Amino acid sequence: MFRRFWREGSMTDTAVATTDVRPETVDNRQKNTGWLRWVVGIAAAPAIFGAFAAAKGVNPLAMYADLLASLADPAQAQTVVVRAAILILAALAVAVPARAGLLNVGGEGQIVIGAVAAAGVGLVADQRLPGGLVLALMALAAMAAGAAWAGLAAGLRLTVKVNEAISTLLLNFIAIDIMLGLIYDPWKDASGFGQPSSRPLADTARLPLFTTGGTVNAGIVLALLALGGVWWALRYTEWGFRLRVVGGNPEAARRAGLRVGPLLLSAMLVGGALAGLAGLVHFAGTEFKLRPGMTTGFGYVGFLASWLAMHRPLRVGLAALLLAAIAMGGDSLQIDSGLPAASLNVLMAVVLLVMLGRKR
Repeated sequence: MFRRFWREGSMTDTAVATTDVRPETVDNRQKNTGWLRWVVGIAAAPAIFGAFAAAKGVNPLAMYADLLASLADPAQAQTVVVRAAILILAALAVAVPARAGLLNVGGEGQIVIGAVAAAGVGLVADQRLPGGLVLALMALAAMAAGAAWAGLAAGLRLTVKVNEAISTLLLNFIAIDIMLGLIYDPWKDASGFGQPSSRPLADTARLPLFTTGGTVNAGIVLALLALGGVWWALRYTEWGFRLRVVGGNPEAARRAGLRVGPLLLSAMLVGGALAGLAGLVHFAGTEFKLRPGMTTGFGYVGFLASWLAMHRPLRVGLAALLLAAIAMGGDSLQIDSGLPAASLNVLMAVVLLVMLGRKR
């Protein structure tokens, strides 16, 4: 029955109300207004943070000038792009489940477990197989591990009704403990010194760089491909449409003949796979080995980026780039402007609160 409604472009009154279907002209006008409000909201955040800086005795104009100057440095700008690639994937890991009404707070753990899976493949194969094949195997392993880790939370939600926000959050700490257990004993680099870590990944199995001596790697290509793929899937496929219906009203979706459980599971699996891919990008593109704290904050900042973008894929890219720039500009706030280290978190919080506080 639902398939017939999908093909004919009509639904029951309840489902129509749930998915908020409007005439095309009204929908386009509201989209344009939404983008305008989003830009205005972003612009309001620097004004608020400028007032905070002024209260600390710092000239806001000089502070922002120093911040922009630091980001204009080529090396710093490349670092922003590298970090943005990871944050795009981490944010998409939140945005896809959110389309189905799920709250994935486990991006951090899914990134970690994806990096662990990639490292496991790398330790076994990077000195035996061609680099391109090793990279492909690491990517598959990372995505499968991230999906499985998110699938645990989805399974708990569907079987024993455990809230996925709680289970994904707790799974973050378990993933970190798994990584620490590996690098402190079986995977510890015997030739390393100081902080325990795994053996460095072979050069041939690392993500290729765009320029010799640069830091921007092919991870940004993977992130942009994932961004485009998620946008297309959520906007133009029947699966994306069904997720929207389920996210709007699960009961109405059931009455329309949808299998809500499998749809929720698929959303979490896709989100986890994207976070696992972020772990691969960070491991094979930046770190090249597992170490304590290697992914600290990526999952949580990705969560903020998704909420900043209202879980809309195209905006996710801009939000991730913005938060990556803020994170990398934190040194300027401390060194050039003399603000405390916590100011970076204040700036991110102001941006998020301004966006969430405005009318959607």
